[in-house]
Amino acid sequence: MHSRKFQINLVRPFIVALVGLGLAGLTASRGARANGSEKPQPYALIYGTVWDPDGHPLYGVKVKVRRATDKPGKARWELYSNHTGEFAQRVPVGNADYIVWADLKGYKLASGKTLKPGAEVTVHIDNDERADIGLHLDW
Repeated sequence: MHSRKFQINLVRPFIVALVGLGLAGLTASRGARANGSEKPQPYALIYGTVWDPDGHPLYGVKVKVRRATDKPGKARWELYSNHTGEFAQRVPVGNADYIVWADLKGYKLASGKTLKPGAEVTVHIDNDERADIGLHLDW
């Protein structure tokens, strides 16, 4: 009985020390951000929703984004719509146009209907702003 109590008493200080080191590490990383050494970079946001032709949001659709000046069809960013059909892509701050489109290769609806991509959407960004768009697909 004494040996078990002795083992617990030896382990407790190590656990306290590990927790203390972890908290010290968190405090140090917060301090580094607070004093400006890791400033967050500004960004603009393209935020949108993918819609089926009946006006329902679609989950799991691949969304591609490129700068309007880049080669057509070649995406700089790829992401997927979430369970509410929404997506968000950070882009650099500054005066630029972006092209956003849905890539339906391999995408299947549970109903068996076939979707076609809708029109590409052009988004203009001036500064560190949010641009809201909708990608409307066709049958």
